[in-house]
Amino acid sequence: MRDETKCLHSGYTPKNSEPRVVPIVQSTTYVYDSTDDVAAVFDDPTKSLIYSRFANPTVMAVEGKIADLEGGVGAMCTSSGQAANLLAILNICEAGDSIVSTAQIYGGTVNLFAVTLKKLGIECIFVDTFATDEEIEAAFKPNTKAVFGETIANPALTVFDIERFAKIAHKKGVPLIVDNTFATPILCKPFEFGADIVTHSTTKYMDGHAVQGGGVIVDSGKFNWKNGNFPCLTEPDESYHGISYTEKYGELAYILKARMQLMRDFGVYPAAHSAFLLNLGLDTLAVRMQRYCENAYTVAKFLQSNDKIDEVIYPWLETDRSYALAKKYLKGASGVISLIIKGGRNNAVKFMDSLELASNEVHVADIRTCVLHPASETHRQLTDEQLVAAGINGGMVRLSVGLESVEDIIEDLKKGLAAI
Repeated sequence: MRDETKCLHSGYTPKNSEPRVVPIVQSTTYVYDSTDDVAAVFDDPTKSLIYSRFANPTVMAVEGKIADLEGGVGAMCTSSGQAANLLAILNICEAGDSIVSTAQIYGGTVNLFAVTLKKLGIECIFVDTFATDEEIEAAFKPNTKAVFGETIANPALTVFDIERFAKIAHKKGVPLIVDNTFATPILCKPFEFGADIVTHSTTKYMDGHAVQGGGVIVDSGKFNWKNGNFPCLTEPDESYHGISYTEKYGELAYILKARMQLMRDFGVYPAAHSAFLLNLGLDTLAVRMQRYCENAYTVAKFLQSNDKIDEVIYPWLETDRSYALAKKYLKGASGVISLIIKGGRNNAVKFMDSLELASNEVHVADIRTCVLHPASETHRQLTDEQLVAAGINGGMVRLSVGLESVEDIIEDLKKGLAAI
């Protein structure tokens, strides 16, 4: 099936007389005929459902759909994108380990990696996404366990050279984890370029309607976890009756360990109703992504012609530094544009506060146009040096172009620019 069809049919196939739409299974518990039946499932949770902290039929349908869209062997939904990135790392890292990440990633993820993981004893070494191979390799240590990057960075909008970073990661015997939130599998499938694990904040384009938060981890099933660097996957897990995940589950080892071990202990699983709403968003994802890209490109071209704007950052523009990478990896550059307004922070705020159609809100990738000032909001916790490394300055505005008439969006932007 093509993506447009997968969005509507993957993950759930009703049998005779069953509901056409994925039903909401609003239950935390599942009943068994005997104590032995329950015990057998605790020995191997893949046999059946135990408890909705691990899995739920509604959520499982969504997991199946996303895994199919990405081309993975399995997926696990989480309660947020941050939870997805956290578990993706913790699934293969422990105190004393290190990871390498590009600096051009979402500010919340920078904080997660640089501050919170550090408190857990996991070091993150940041590299510039445009660094040379030698500079990237210099960031590796004997204890490095993963490489991380965002397909389209938020809000720097640099495009991640997936193939190049995958080759470096695999040369060092570690997996490449790619946050594919802005691109979605409609615009980019990182597994096709060598990525091993994909994460998403499903709160963004996948949901698209700003009604629920969520995240997901998708496993390609292709990485060789038996290369000697990941005893956590190959050696017996005493907390699960001595299971060796690679021996028992093969290509599903990574994603099942994440569910059986980390979801068991952290419990960051989404509610059935949230998954139901996410599925409604996924139904129209392919159609919406095409329109987002069309509207954003038109808006980006308009903004380029205005003398009150220093720079328009949008990878689909030929003048953008990521243009060549965008053409290699993407089918479109999403609906997010970063613009740098002359005069810095004060003028950026005047512009944003004068908009009427676009909402000033802490969100992105919605069906409705919205704006945000990264230096004051999502990346407020970063130092000046970290802001520069993330590609952010005081005049930057993140514009998330929605599905309104593009003429109406442009008229609204003209009002904002007139206020400067």
